[in-house]
Amino acid sequence: MYQDVLIPTDGSDGTRQSITHGLTIADRFDATIHVLSIVPEGPLGTLQSDAATPAAHRAVDRIEAEASRDGAEAVTAVEQGVPHEEILEYADDHDIDMIIMGTQGRTGLDRLLVGSVTERVVRMADVPVVTVRLTDEIQIDDAEDAERIARTTLTADVEGLEADDVTLLEKPHRISAVWTVSLETDSETVQVHVDALSGEARIER
Repeated sequence: MYQDVLIPTDGSDGTRQSITHGLTIADRFDATIHVLSIVPEGPLGTLQSDAATPAAHRAVDRIEAEASRDGAEAVTAVEQGVPHEEILEYADDHDIDMIIMGTQGRTGLDRLLVGSVTERVVRMADVPVVTVRLTDEIQIDDAEDAERIARTTLTADVEGLEADDVTLLEKPHRISAVWTVSLETDSETVQVHVDALSGEARIER
């Protein structure tokens, strides 16, 4: 029934549940996952920082990595424009069968903007739109806590590795309620992904 599923994301915590839901649906129907992030222009452009474009690429790359790990095919895209217009245009151009979106963005004004984008897509889309609310509280909201969990996970995984033998390569960053912590030892460089909702960690080599 569903061959192409679109998951728009802004990398905020509110998209976590929609990503999980989208991956589950794609797996159920053996569908291709399309991941789209929009760098707003026009009326919203003044609200974006210089970091908006690299953040958008990190957001889609994060979901692509999850899909790949689950054995699913993923197509990623980063566009510039008015968010709901770009989402609808992408859906039309790529024969999308279903759009899956979060109803909450980051905090403050961003939360209102993401809700507004979702509402417009629901109203104007020609295909089914599934909206998913972030229902769990963020438990790990501090970069130092994420780093501590990542270090503990890595040292427990590698026999004989001590905490002092692990170097942090860059400040941890959080995308879609998942912290990415880049660590280096004498023998390897890894990324540890820490779920900000549950505190669970996974090593990516």
